[in-house]
Amino acid sequence: MSATVALENGLFRRYAKDQLLPLSKLVLEAAFQPIAEVATGKVFGYETLMRGHERLGFDSPVELLDTAAEAGELLGLEQMTASRALAKFSTLPDFAHSTLFINLDNRLIPHGNFVLDKLVQHLHKARIPPSSVCFELSERFDNTRDPAFSPLIARMRREGFKIAIDDFGVGHGEMKLLCDFPLDYLKIDRHFISGIEDNARKRHLVRNLVNIAHVLGIRVIAEGVETEAEFLACREFGVDMVQGWFIARPTTFTSELQSGFPHLADLGRSRRSSQSLDEILIRKQIEKLPTVFEHESVDNVFELFRSNPRQSFFPVLNANGEPRGIISEYHLKEYIYRPFGRDLLKNKIYERSISHFVEGAPIVGLDANAERLMNIFANMDGSDCVILTENMRYAGVVSAASLIKVINEKQLKVAQDQNPLTGLPGNRAIRDFMQEAGRDDDGTRFFCYCDFDNFKPFNDHYGFQLGDHAITLFAALMRRYFFSDGVFLGHVGGDDFFIGLTDWTPEEVSEILERLLSDFHDDVLELYSAEDRAAGRIRGHDRSGAERDFPLLRCSIGVLELPEGLLLDDVGGISTAIASVKAEAKESEHGLVFRAFNEDR
Repeated sequence: MSATVALENGLFRRYAKDQLLPLSKLVLEAAFQPIAEVATGKVFGYETLMRGHERLGFDSPVELLDTAAEAGELLGLEQMTASRALAKFSTLPDFAHSTLFINLDNRLIPHGNFVLDKLVQHLHKARIPPSSVCFELSERFDNTRDPAFSPLIARMRREGFKIAIDDFGVGHGEMKLLCDFPLDYLKIDRHFISGIEDNARKRHLVRNLVNIAHVLGIRVIAEGVETEAEFLACREFGVDMVQGWFIARPTTFTSELQSGFPHLADLGRSRRSSQSLDEILIRKQIEKLPTVFEHESVDNVFELFRSNPRQSFFPVLNANGEPRGIISEYHLKEYIYRPFGRDLLKNKIYERSISHFVEGAPIVGLDANAERLMNIFANMDGSDCVILTENMRYAGVVSAASLIKVINEKQLKVAQDQNPLTGLPGNRAIRDFMQEAGRDDDGTRFFCYCDFDNFKPFNDHYGFQLGDHAITLFAALMRRYFFSDGVFLGHVGGDDFFIGLTDWTPEEVSEILERLLSDFHDDVLELYSAEDRAAGRIRGHDRSGAERDFPLLRCSIGVLELPEGLLLDDVGGISTAIASVKAEAKESEHGLVFRAFNEDR
């Protein structure tokens, strides 16, 4: 900035300070930045951001807000910007099913009831349900120290507003908020998202933050997602929604807003094109319980309990169809069994809606695997269920008994998938391993495809019993050399095997595979006759029926390396790359070829 411009801005700001609110009404605009669902790319809502502050000589919205606070105009400025944002929001075609995220300045907490009164009036006029508005609590200051904070949060919940922690990880009191207050969303600060694909510590933190939030029934939004790699990492770690320039930049023009983003949907298409075994089994166990809305009369839930006497709880939704938690029968017992308890609930002075009795419950998307659901359930003491969502809306619930059924059935399916000759897992388990390993980029992974050369003539010449003997011999050698953590052994079928390795070095992999091939070559020689061993070949027919000589049996192994930091969600692409390196190995002299994913031959 030139000295002249800086001087002009300084003079203008001194003038603007006296006329801050009238001038702000002339130049400030509300910009919307979309927040999209990770799984589908569909827009879930918008964060409203201030634009036009530079026309008043301020470098940032924060600087303008600080000046307004000094001038005693912060309350008026915030109310003006919020009302404009709501007016713009109400013009969107699908606003009734979207959420507007509004930042709440901590300095307005003492005036919180006045802010809410005005906001409720605006919402009523615009016919916007309070559940379509989410307050973002800024962590620039420790707002939990303000005595007015806790009552304000309680009223927000009663009114039906949603609450988010903004910029999680760089502020004050965030863990206290997580522990002590009912929250809907946790927005992870851009600091932890930037370059996450190359930073193991960030990946570890984000993965565990997501797990903690989901156990508490909180959905996670990643802020500042700017690259495809960052988006893929967020999706892998279970982040529910994303916001940032990779999705869309803020705009003041509603005509530029769109309902979804095809580039996010395309990135997720391979994941959605085929359901995992876990999702298939979980869908079979989902119980679609009747639901109640948080602002309905308690009489409605009494009626549900009467008509469903075996059910002890029901899910509670907000007006947008998003789960808020559950209402349990035992919460109402003190009123049911107390004289005039039912009448007390209806008393205008004491009147209670369902929102007063909502209890938190774990909330997870349908694409979570069974073990993760069980882990979440086990860590939420006293929870009656896990609430499942699809496209962020209520899909049903699963109980502990249902999850046990899912895991038992999964184990049975895995057992059925095992190869009866070798007892090794089959193709479904191999595919699941490749998918999970492809998504876990914390370390280097190796996918080894093992295929016998000249097996058909050997099998034809010596019979299937010796052919099966060669197969079981190789399986036994695999188990001998690969038995530690980070190892997966599979039997594709026939004479094809799969070895999956994580957290190994290339030198370790190469050394063990060479020993495996050498031992197999030495052991399989004993299956030949002395004459064939001496000749180094056998006479047989090729696949076209022509008679010719064939070399003795050996195994070729193509090794595909996925380096640390490379996150892949395309099993089809991985399989194609493995097939290519396997073909290269079969043509090689020693039968062992390594290649990194997408590496030129």
